[in-house]
Amino acid sequence: MSGPWLSIIGLGEDGLDGLSLAARAAVAEAEIVFGGERHLALVDPIVSGEARAWQSPFSDSIEAIMSLRGRRVCVLASGDPFHYGVGATLSRHIDPAQLVVIPQPSAFSLAAARLGWPIQEVVCLSVHGRPIDLVRPYLHPAARILALTSDEHGPGALAALLVEAGFGRSIITVMEALGGPDEHIRSQMADGFTLTDINPLNVCAITVAPLPGARVLPLTPGLEDDLFEHDGQITKRDIRALTLAALAPRRNELLWDIGAGSGSVGIEWMLSDPSLRTIAIEADPERAARVGRNARKLGVPELRVVSGLAPPALAGLEAPHAIFVGGGGTDPGVLDAARSVLRPGGRLVANAVSLEMEQTLLALHTELGGDLVRLSVAHAAPLGTMRGWRPAMPITQWRWSKP
Repeated sequence: MSGPWLSIIGLGEDGLDGLSLAARAAVAEAEIVFGGERHLALVDPIVSGEARAWQSPFSDSIEAIMSLRGRRVCVLASGDPFHYGVGATLSRHIDPAQLVVIPQPSAFSLAAARLGWPIQEVVCLSVHGRPIDLVRPYLHPAARILALTSDEHGPGALAALLVEAGFGRSIITVMEALGGPDEHIRSQMADGFTLTDINPLNVCAITVAPLPGARVLPLTPGLEDDLFEHDGQITKRDIRALTLAALAPRRNELLWDIGAGSGSVGIEWMLSDPSLRTIAIEADPERAARVGRNARKLGVPELRVVSGLAPPALAGLEAPHAIFVGGGGTDPGVLDAARSVLRPGGRLVANAVSLEMEQTLLALHTELGGDLVRLSVAHAAPLGTMRGWRPAMPITQWRWSKP
């Protein structure tokens, strides 16, 4: 057949009652209808073709859909198929000109409507099948968050996270089966959360209220050093802020953090924007494990840690848009290997504390150009009965962009 052959139909909890005539026709006229068992049950009275439940792994169903190109196929989705839905997955494989998409209000839209929250002022976040630590960067005083959870245990897990991070006075509103006959809305404070018998289909609305000492992550780079677990191997706060500025994060980019130490630079890279990714390479197994813990505690649990010595550990990794070398840069071949795989236009930033590493950077600057910068920071400290400046070790930083 020419033209669109695949229909993606959004369903609400009200099932057929909420479908337009066009959506009903797409379901009724399809030769094959794909969806979850719950979705298929909701539209069963009008299905005339073959109903196929999603397979495990889900990729098998995507391949099955692709193999039916040219036939009349319908896919059922929850709410808006392009808001954390199957539509986004299918559009990576199928030309949008071959799709007919009829969405319903998303769970986020329904939740905002029930609460009277302007959705453009709300953080909408899915932790369905994803770590709940993703909520941490958004925990700011008076923030409003809508979090789509995986199951009936999600609200309790979110409450426990809020308490642990110092936000126990936050209000969690659990909104179950929105838009259907079983819709139920209940609210409790996080530090007294006792709700049970929660519908697996739920969205949690969080009104954030910090207690003194709550772990609020600032929006600018340069987090306090004590927010990170470390053994002294950490790019200190002031130098880290300047290093992030030199790395110049841009949306959808990947950073290699070579010699990651505590992971502070790679973590703050990811905190700059949800689209950013980091691969942290660390030779010391204890430090590598520490990077993972820091990433989870600071809300970027999807940071990838590679435990191994560079340059061998770099083999086979996705080419980066930016590279930071904070440790191990004097090892033979590390900077050469990094430069060789850096994407064109990518940025490389290397920091030197030792004279040996400084000599390496001086030689590279002479050979390749770029910017060579001396960074020095001093902090006021007691000096007898008065105070004086106590300088930290100076840093030599080389900044280079690949032609």
